Amino acid sequence: MAIQRKNKSFNQHKKYLELAFNLASINIGSTKTNPSVGCVVEKNGSIISSGYTSINGRPHAEFNALNKKIDFKNSNLYVTLEPCTHFGKTPPCTNLIKKKGIRNVFYSIDDYDSRSKRKSKKVLSKKKIKVRTNLLKQKGINFYKSYYNFKNGKKPLIDGKIAVSNDYFTINKIKKRITNDNSQRLSHLLRSRYNAIVSTAKSINKDNSLLNCRIDGLREKTPDLIIIDRNLILKKNLNLYKKKNNRKIKIFTIKNKIKKIKWLKKRGVKVILKKSMGNKNDYIEIFKSLNAQGYSRIFIEAGLIFINFLIKNKLLDNIYIFKTDFNLKKNGSNNTSNNVIKKIKLKNRLKVNLFNDNVYKEKLK
Repeated sequence: MAIQRKNKSFNQHKKYLELAFNLASINIGSTKTNPSVGCVVEKNGSIISSGYTSINGRPHAEFNALNKKIDFKNSNLYVTLEPCTHFGKTPPCTNLIKKKGIRNVFYSIDDYDSRSKRKSKKVLSKKKIKVRTNLLKQKGINFYKSYYNFKNGKKPLIDGKIAVSNDYFTINKIKKRITNDNSQRLSHLLRSRYNAIVSTAKSINKDNSLLNCRIDGLREKTPDLIIIDRNLILKKNLNLYKKKNNRKIKIFTIKNKIKKIKWLKKRGVKVILKKSMGNKNDYIEIFKSLNAQGYSRIFIEAGLIFINFLIKNKLLDNIYIFKTDFNLKKNGSNNTSNNVIKKIKLKNRLKVNLFNDNVYKEKLK
């Protein structure tokens, strides 16, 4: 009986923490240098409040959950990441937890910020608040991989996307897109989960791409745009210059074309000159520099040539492959070999109805 009660209790804790992770996923990619955290407050078997990190990183999830006129005394707090204990731009979340009379705190993994890491248990224990850690630990490690990379100066989390026909063509000679409108809307949702989109000048010139989130409710989550433009060939008549928002656009290039650079700067585009952009180490340097600027989650939307390069050099963590159920045959083409993409085993199909399309998320490293 004791074992049964223990298992039941663990399953209850797991259920509430799973809900907290669902909340954390709402603003993932939109909280700048702060991690996206989810928080659920339970009392007497009922959820009485919840919260998640606000866009741009503040207020924190715990504040959003506890800053309400509710009797929180003797309730249980479930949070996806260790509550902060340090004073930054806001007071520590542990102060509010103590003030509200929380009885137990459950969280997945320790914070990666050295100012708070493994300190909350000691701080909260002084107020006789019990703390239990490492619940859904592997889920927490996976969820906060980009935050870990950011805090440790590593390469950011880099995911890619490519659309292919059933016979693995990436270019439709008849239509602009390979996939349907349902896949396009899902692409916009995926973009909202990253803080930078990386594309190439060649791809943007070809499609006059905006690469933003054009779905109501997600427009404010449009990531910054990073353009790989080795020879500074980006056209001047593109739609992306016309869009007025807070989005930053940055170009990496090796060509110091002074007039073109001045023209771009007048349109709010930052040009970053590099000595070389030809090999794996050059791109590791670029990605690490982006991570240092707070771009810990990067989404690659480019053509097959660049995607092949990233896969071959083991620079992609995951890839989303949108695949139609029809063959393009003579109406399809590729700019380069599709062998690299074809070798990826499609095992993890996302459970989303795209009608004649399917999307797979495959782990590459």
